[in-house]
Amino acid sequence: MTLQPSTIQNDLQEWLLSAAKLGASDVHWAPGGLILCRVGGELTPLEGVSSLDVVTGRKALLSFLNDTQRQRLETQGAVDGAFTAAGGTRWRFNVYRRQGELACALRRLEDHIRDLPALGLPARLYSVCDYRSGLVLVAGPTGSGKSTTLAALIDRVNRTRRCHILTIEDPVEYVHRSHSSLVTQRQIGWDAPDFYQALVDALRQDPDVILVGEIRELNTIRTAITAAETGHLVLASVHAADCVGAVERLLSVFPGEEQSAIQHLLSMTLRTVVAQHLVTAREAARLEPTPASPSSRTRVLVSEVMHVTPAVSNLIAQMNLKQIRSAMETGAAAAMYTMDQCLAGLLRQRRVSETTARGLARNAQLVVEMAQRSDRLPLEVG
Repeated sequence: MTLQPSTIQNDLQEWLLSAAKLGASDVHWAPGGLILCRVGGELTPLEGVSSLDVVTGRKALLSFLNDTQRQRLETQGAVDGAFTAAGGTRWRFNVYRRQGELACALRRLEDHIRDLPALGLPARLYSVCDYRSGLVLVAGPTGSGKSTTLAALIDRVNRTRRCHILTIEDPVEYVHRSHSSLVTQRQIGWDAPDFYQALVDALRQDPDVILVGEIRELNTIRTAITAAETGHLVLASVHAADCVGAVERLLSVFPGEEQSAIQHLLSMTLRTVVAQHLVTAREAARLEPTPASPSSRTRVLVSEVMHVTPAVSNLIAQMNLKQIRSAMETGAAAAMYTMDQCLAGLLRQRRVSETTARGLARNAQLVVEMAQRSDRLPLEVG
C-alpha cells in the first residue's frame, strides 16, 4: 500500500519525512497530542510541528485502513498494516483505541534488505535457502528482528533460484521485487482473511517457497507442516525464546491423541530453527547510526541455530527435547550453537556488557568462562 497525499494527510507525510531524516526508528502519535520519535532508543518530541485536532486526526488514521481492517479495529481494538510514505520510506503501523480515541505507533522499516552477516548471523545459514522442502523457523520475542531475518533468506532465494516464492504476511514489511524468482506477496486483511486460509490457498498457487509471517494456531501450524511434507520449503516465524522452545510451541498446540504422530512428522519435516534476541550494545562498542539502520548503535543480535541432524530428529521423534541443547552445544561441525555460546562470543568481542550477557544467559557463569577461553567457542558465533 502506498499512502497517497491528501489534504488530511499532508501534515502526516511531512512529519514522517522529518522523523526519517532524524533517524527515528518509531513514531508515536495520538490526534491532539505530541508527536514523539524514538531516536537512539529514547523518545523525544518532534520539534516544529503541531498535531492535528482529534476529529481530523481520526480521519487521517482511518484512511490507512480498508473495510476489513476497520472492522478488526472495531472488534479487537487494534489493527496492523504498512504503507509507503512520501520519499519512498516504508512504515509499519498499529492503530489502536486508547480511552475511546485512536492512537498510532509507527515503525520505520529499512530501505534495503541486509544480508545475514550484516544482521549478525553466520553466512553459513544461507544453506537453508537450498532446501527444496521442509520447515525453517525463526523464533524470538516481538521486536527481535524475525521479519528482517526472514527477508534476508527470501532475498537470497529470490536472487539464486528460479522458483515461485509466495509470502503471507501481516503486514507486508519488506517489498521484494522479482529477480531470478517470481515473488508473490499477500497481506492479511487486504488479500486474505487470515493466515490459515491464505496458506490453504497457497497450496493451489504453485509455490516452491512459502513464507508464513507467523504461525501460532493449530490449523495454520498443521497446514504449514503438511506443506513442508508435500514438497514445499516453508519459512515461518514463531514466538519462542529459543530453538527448543520453538519446537515445544509447535507441538503443544496439538491434542494429546495426535502428539505421537505429529512428533514423528515434525522430526521428518523440520530442517532448521533460528532463535534470536536484540539486546543493548555495550556503550564503548556502539556504532554511529546510519540511514539504513538508525538503531544500529544501540542493539546487537544474539542468536542460536539448531539444524535437524539425524540425532536431533531422533530426539524430537522421542520427545526427548531436553537433550537437544546438548546436541547444539557440541554441534559446531554441523554449524549449530547455543544462545550462551553466542553471548560468550559477543562478550569476548566487547560488543555486549557482562551485565547484559548475564541477564540473557541460561548459565551466566559458564558464559563468562567461555568468553575467557576462545577455544570453547564455535566459529562464526557473534
